[in-house]
Amino acid sequence: QGQTRMMMMPLSGVRVLDLSRLLPGPFASQLMRDMGAEVIKIEDRGLGDYSRFFPPLCADNNSATFHALNRGKKSVQLDLKSEQDREVFMQLVETAHVVLESFRPGVMARLGVGPEQLLC
Repeated sequence: QGQTRMMMMPLSGVRVLDLSRLLPGPFASQLMRDMGAEVIKIEDRGLGDYSRFFPPLCADNNSATFHALNRGKKSVQLDLKSEQDREVFMQLVETAHVVLESFRPGVMARLGVGPEQLLC
């Protein structure tokens, strides 16, 4: 009787790799996270997500916007131009159900992680 029942969320068991930046992609993956998905935010080793720097900034120097759009997500930094980091990304892809990205058309293919590589 004293045990708390865990409610099964609609996206429980779904793993999402989120390479998106700014607002639309992170908002979409936040909705998936809110519905129970495990979301792993993949950020560039450089600046990462630009929304980190939108005012107002919090005590950790990340923006309130960044915190609102990325709460509960896991995070990893990868340079997809690096062969080693691309291999790490492809290992993550093998365990993922969704890859969300917001690059210009053709960028993923130029990085060597386009649909042809992801769907093999």
